[in-house]
Amino acid sequence: GGPGNVVYASSFGLLGVVGGVLAFLGVVILPITSGDTAFRSSRLIMAEYFNVEQKGIRNRLFMAAPLFVLGGILTQVDFGVIWRYFGFANQATAVMMLWTASAYLLRHNKLHWITTVPAIFMTAVCVTFILNNDTLGFGMAMNVSTTIGLIASLITTVYVIRISKGKGEAPLEPSSVNVEKPSQPLDA
Repeated sequence: GGPGNVVYASSFGLLGVVGGVLAFLGVVILPITSGDTAFRSSRLIMAEYFNVEQKGIRNRLFMAAPLFVLGGILTQVDFGVIWRYFGFANQATAVMMLWTASAYLLRHNKLHWITTVPAIFMTAVCVTFILNNDTLGFGMAMNVSTTIGLIASLITTVYVIRISKGKGEAPLEPSSVNVEKPSQPLDA
């Protein structure tokens, strides 16, 4: 019966009527909120890039209209394909955030391995996946993809550690900067 029937049967079969209704609503509501967040963040990114203030409804619509057209076009594409790319992009974003956190912790002389180890692993996984997968990626052999994924992890690790350690001392925090008050009024 397709994915909808699987969700229906498993939700109501495992959770009963009340749990099934809640699970079924979650399956419907969560993608809607993800789409809403994606459209809003895209609009704000475009507005910042093009330096368009977003206080008035006219400017918001000016930025949102092209995104809604693009969204309408995307609804004509097989959602299975979009969902696979979304999943990969989600994992790639997690990898970037883990490396960013690792660089921050390194720069501030904190225990960085808490984020570096998952970043190393996820870099290898993401690179291996995109190289090996024949529908989303390049369809390379698994042993070649894995080798390149491990090498990419090693290179990224060395790069992040060297660049983070090579920056010298961490920048001053805003609260630790002493700002002197002018001795004369500024308008004098």
